[in-house]
Amino acid sequence: MRRVEISEDPARAARQMWTLFEPVHAVVYFTPPPRAAFEAAGVRGFWRGYFAGRAAPFGAVGPAIVQATFYGFAPQMVRRALPSVWDMASPEVALTTRAAGSRASLQEVLGDVDVAEAAQLLRAAAESVDVVGRALAAANAALPWPEDPLDVLWHAATLLREHRGDGHVAALLVAGLDGCESLVWRSAVDSDRQILQPIRGWTDEEWEAATARLTARGWLDADGRATTEALAARDRIEASTDLLAAGPWQALGRENLVRLAQLMHPLASTLIKALPIPNPIGLVAPLAA
Repeated sequence: MRRVEISEDPARAARQMWTLFEPVHAVVYFTPPPRAAFEAAGVRGFWRGYFAGRAAPFGAVGPAIVQATFYGFAPQMVRRALPSVWDMASPEVALTTRAAGSRASLQEVLGDVDVAEAAQLLRAAAESVDVVGRALAAANAALPWPEDPLDVLWHAATLLREHRGDGHVAALLVAGLDGCESLVWRSAVDSDRQILQPIRGWTDEEWEAATARLTARGWLDADGRATTEALAARDRIEASTDLLAAGPWQALGRENLVRLAQLMHPLASTLIKALPIPNPIGLVAPLAA
């Protein structure tokens, strides 16, 4: 097993660990078995399954809670799925379905790799998350833990990514960015409008209005390119996100963190090959150092 270096800096270590656990969670979005599982459960259409699976820890909520916590989605896109999706599958069914679909994907990609030790350590990190002010993390933390190591691995990765995501939303709020603005800004910095706009449901009119607001703010130039101020904001927001995500890894302790990174790196390196690059969540190859 290759040596994996993890930074002594808490924020940097948090970013490194994100690249190692996010591919485990992301199979629920980007591989076929989860979608097939939702369709078999009577939830047809990718986005219905997405909203049902990710919102299910909250219970049978309406669109308002999801718009607030998922942040970047256009309200009209959320309303197309919620609350009507609960007539197709209850939150309990959605939770079972997303877990079964994700497990099938992990089995398909990882084969018979022993994940027991990695699952145990990742669970230890996940169980230490501070959920105060973090709605999605709190909802997932309240769910019962599964028993099988592969299921534990996925659930732990999911809890950690929602914890990180809640912190990222907080950083965006502090920066004064609304949902659409955050996507317009990101598309100018390090992504693409053709990737982000369609999958978040914003109309051209809404996108252009957000562009105008960012231009007036000095974050975009007349051609829609990111300014120096926008790039500096990216560094501040990412740094805040990393720092807010550092708690679980500090709680795990240095020795366990290094061991977990060593165990997770080959898993993440295999899983990333099954995911699209580029992708809307900005996932890249695992950071080794």
